[in-house]
Amino acid sequence: MVINLSAEHSLMSNWVAELRHTEIQLDRMRFRRNLERIGEVIAYEMSKHMEWEEKEVPTPLGVSVCKMLKHQPVLATILRAGVPLHQGLLNYFDKADNAFISAYRKHHRDGSFEINIEYVSCPDLNERIVIISDPMLATGASLVKTIQFLKAEGNPREIHIVSAIACTIGIELVKREEPGVNIWCGAIDDELTAKGYIVPGLGDAGDLAFGPKMQS
Repeated sequence: MVINLSAEHSLMSNWVAELRHTEIQLDRMRFRRNLERIGEVIAYEMSKHMEWEEKEVPTPLGVSVCKMLKHQPVLATILRAGVPLHQGLLNYFDKADNAFISAYRKHHRDGSFEINIEYVSCPDLNERIVIISDPMLATGASLVKTIQFLKAEGNPREIHIVSAIACTIGIELVKREEPGVNIWCGAIDDELTAKGYIVPGLGDAGDLAFGPKMQS
């Protein structure tokens, strides 16, 4: 399933608007915090669909029967842009295990690019719920390769993608290559440039969050 949390107005669409705004996004701390808040809200919404169990909890005046999350997820993020979004998810799934993937676009002189994965650190993924955070689901190529790489490491029970902004082209690629994956996003745009950037999008999320990088 694909869940667009800006389909109806909420604070989510306000934060997405600030992420897009060319003046507001110059405040790196606010940019990171807005990504973090989007991760928090998506974590809350996602938790409604997760398995729970009743547990007895002692209180100063007795015992309360409470509904508790049955299984802790694995939170995976694509470095470096995904870190603030990952932190938002971790703020709510605070007992989760974590995984980190270094996936990036290696550009060629003709304008094309390929996805390189150079580093993965993850726990046992067998029968786990895996939540992958990447602020921009553009072409979908890096996420598909990341999912395939993680599946080679283990056999997750569920896989979810969390993005601030997704493009319909990237969504379709993920649905075609990995049809069982659920996609949660703050907004969906329809256009992609020849270089694989979302329009209107917001620019380079990694640069806006952490500063410009050298690109070879």
